[in-house]
Amino acid sequence: MTDFEYMALAYQQAAKGQGLTWTNPCVGAILVKQGHLLAMGYHHSFGQPHAEVDALQHLADPKAAKGATMYVTLEPCSHFGKTPPCAKKLVAVGIKRVVIGQQDPNPLVSGKGIAILKAAGIQVTVLQYPDQLNTTYHFFYRHQRPLITLKYAMSLDGKINGAPNQRTILTGQAAYQDSQQLRAAHQAILIGENTLTVDNPALTVRHVKTAHPPIRIILVRQADTLSHDLQLFQTKIPIWLLASQPSRQDWPDHVSVFQDDHWTPQAIMAFLYRQGVQSLLVEGGSQIQAAFTAANLNDCLVVYLAPLMLGGGGLPAVFGTSQTQHTPFQITTRQLDSDIRIDARRNF
Repeated sequence: MTDFEYMALAYQQAAKGQGLTWTNPCVGAILVKQGHLLAMGYHHSFGQPHAEVDALQHLADPKAAKGATMYVTLEPCSHFGKTPPCAKKLVAVGIKRVVIGQQDPNPLVSGKGIAILKAAGIQVTVLQYPDQLNTTYHFFYRHQRPLITLKYAMSLDGKINGAPNQRTILTGQAAYQDSQQLRAAHQAILIGENTLTVDNPALTVRHVKTAHPPIRIILVRQADTLSHDLQLFQTKIPIWLLASQPSRQDWPDHVSVFQDDHWTPQAIMAFLYRQGVQSLLVEGGSQIQAAFTAANLNDCLVVYLAPLMLGGGGLPAVFGTSQTQHTPFQITTRQLDSDIRIDARRNF
């Protein structure tokens, strides 16, 4: 088998960790010696051993690692975090060659793990293998901000509500289930105060198993005026209130209030980058999504198109501050019973 064929097997291992590794990337590793596959491993969940160590732990004989080749989808780490450095572990067990799918974009690791291996006389090959599992991870470190997805459901005439300050259910059960999968794939969800009071959402992930529910972020003027009877406050999943006025209230441990006079989209992105949030789902409302669009902060769009018309005084999608964007989106569509899911993505 070729290096690329072995790396494909390593990526199959990496995929087993999808949805479980939180801010860590999905990584897979396999050990090969003299054409024989010795062991396979992957990063099972956040805080657990990395893929390289997991593969080594599956060896029938630990001494078999000496002189072997390890194929790992991402550069072995070089620092102490939740676990010890994998690069040094590979040196210690006597690995002869390491084939890496992608160099790690995290500045704590990037190039440093490779340097440790080379300094120990280990042969290193970097394949630049396409990584479809860790798009948000790579984006976060390359652009110093989260990957942003705008999501909304709309009618055929582009309306998201039948009337102002009124919630309108547009899509069916299949689209609802799909939207829960979408939530589970993000590390944070953002809505505005008007959406909070009109829709009264819980912003939880339902009917989908997830080890790390997304942080629920609300953009508000004054946090202390929010009713504690809102569904948002009925579960203990973390809540971040981005307020323009200081809070004088004692909040439960799972609720944090962050104050800034001007929570612009750019300020929100800078804040989330400092907090290590790699992906953000902007669910509403229309004006907040328009502000992100005007700031050119709409990397992806997910639109659920319902086969009905609202007309009249219905609220348009992404309505408010505008700016013409000339960067084209790549479009794909998928049928969800009577609704259509439209995915639009920039080139990044």
